[in-house]
Amino acid sequence: MRLLVLGGTSFLSKQIAHDAVARGHDVVCAARGHSGSAPEGAQLLVLDRDQPGAVKALSGERFDAVVDVATGTGALRWVLDALDVLADHAQHWTFVSTVNVYADTATLGQTTDAPLCEPVLETVTEMTVERYGGIKVACENAVRERMGSDRAFVVRSGLITGPGDGSDRFGYWAARFARGGQAVVPDSPRQPIQQIDVRDLAAWIVTAAEQRLAGTYDAVGPILELGAVLREIAELVGTPDLQLVPIAPDTLVEAGINPWSGPASLPLWLPTDTYGFVAHDPAPARAAGLAVRSLADTVRSALAHEQTRGLDRPRSAGLTPAEEQKLLERTGALDQAPTTTA
Repeated sequence: MRLLVLGGTSFLSKQIAHDAVARGHDVVCAARGHSGSAPEGAQLLVLDRDQPGAVKALSGERFDAVVDVATGTGALRWVLDALDVLADHAQHWTFVSTVNVYADTATLGQTTDAPLCEPVLETVTEMTVERYGGIKVACENAVRERMGSDRAFVVRSGLITGPGDGSDRFGYWAARFARGGQAVVPDSPRQPIQQIDVRDLAAWIVTAAEQRLAGTYDAVGPILELGAVLREIAELVGTPDLQLVPIAPDTLVEAGINPWSGPASLPLWLPTDTYGFVAHDPAPARAAGLAVRSLADTVRSALAHEQTRGLDRPRSAGLTPAEEQKLLERTGALDQAPTTTA
């Protein structure tokens, strides 16, 4: 199979290219190359999709399959440009979308038939969560319209984890528990959470291209409970002196702690009215071949990646040691008897 990965130099797109090369496929990665290199064995074609007409460098090329992970404010133009040049010369087209396309973030167990955000067709200069979902909806529609229902494979991914993850979300917990001591966790044990290891998602995307699987799927893992997930991470990588200190969501909000991601946050924690975001029905993707490895495998790989980057480095998500210390002091939990131990 001759495969074009629009990207291929970081995280998911690089893992897709790596997996395809390992299976013996002829892989071309089209990217700027700023975020990394293409996997060994893949060809890197340097192009910048922000530059109008850049993708025309692929004119006349034929591919058995194309994988596009376009994201950001310019994603729709990137997708349309690629389709204009390549749609008539590709047998299968994967577009990696997101569960952010769903308008309802509260209802648990939604499927791909759930209502979507309104598509965002105009050019935007500033990204918001709503615009992100709307842009992805517009991209999905463009791919289906041009490729048809029999050649378009739309993958709405949830939280992607595992080696190479630069979001600092899932990896925060492995890194934090490996440092030991009193670790603040959200007192939301029954909150649902889903994650998909990048290696599992990439393998499924390559298999789908090989088998020309079409349709729209939520690429999510099983629905778990956040409390149980954090306890398992603690048991797997935590130090002997690790103490998990649950703090109530209201107290976290009052202290200025942010949910999900970003600075001064507790990653993966969510308000109750957004639980549906991390509780989509995983059954259709599983039936279509998405295989999910153990949480333990993902945790150990995440920790190894964190150790490579440095456990004490500045992070884009999570609490700094100083922020965590201040929160423990504020709540009176500092150095008290542990509520939960690893």
